[in-house]
Amino acid sequence: MISSQRQHLILSRLRTRGAVRITALSKELGVSAMTIRRDIAELADKGLLKRVHGGAVTTSTLLSEPLFSVKSQMDIGLKDAIAQEAIKYVAPGDVIAIGGGTTAYVFAQHLLESQQSSGITILTNSIPVAELVQALESKDVEVIVTGGVITRSNSLVGPIADKVVASLRVNTVFLGTHSVSIPRGFLMPNSLEAATDMAMMDIADRTIVLTDHTKWSCTSLSLFARFDQVDTVITDDGLDPDSAAKTKDLVKELVLAHQSETIEESE
Repeated sequence: MISSQRQHLILSRLRTRGAVRITALSKELGVSAMTIRRDIAELADKGLLKRVHGGAVTTSTLLSEPLFSVKSQMDIGLKDAIAQEAIKYVAPGDVIAIGGGTTAYVFAQHLLESQQSSGITILTNSIPVAELVQALESKDVEVIVTGGVITRSNSLVGPIADKVVASLRVNTVFLGTHSVSIPRGFLMPNSLEAATDMAMMDIADRTIVLTDHTKWSCTSLSLFARFDQVDTVITDDGLDPDSAAKTKDLVKELVLAHQSETIEESE
């Protein structure tokens, strides 16, 4: 298969899926990961897609929210490393809030498998996180769901969600983000989701943002938090030194989670 044919198929997959992974394309098209990586680089140079860790997304996802099912297949190893660090910030019996998005979802998975989840209460606007808790055989964890309008990322947002959130109080809120902008802060493509994230920050004693290093190269519309409003940012050690240094100067605490093993398709 010649390069132009492969690239056409890659773009075709992107149009239907919103995101593709190098390893999956390599198996599907019967070529090496290096060949796929080269094709993605050429398409990115033409502005036809956006390279991310382990694959690519459509350029439209820079300003719009990909489906939860699409995002959940991206950067899995990075999210696992971030989640392992994040659960250290939860103690048994805590009352916490968990926002929407797949990084927060992976954090919830790891948390519920750990001893730190004993006796905790979770406030969430994430339908997948609520379903995780509901599926537990042990009922040692209580979940409160905000209600509201469902987004493409399976989050509940809007005035109903904000009103429920405002009536409560939590020790710590864990939020994902669509992009990180220096020196502005943390952004979402959905203004209603940004407003609900702000509402959860308002009721929390501590705010922790969970985000992999690729978010420093993304763009979004709606700011939900400045750096000085966030206590801790947990990302992975793939963050470039310049961005890490600038972020460390702006936020109270920056944690770089170490990936336990090298991911084959990393750039």
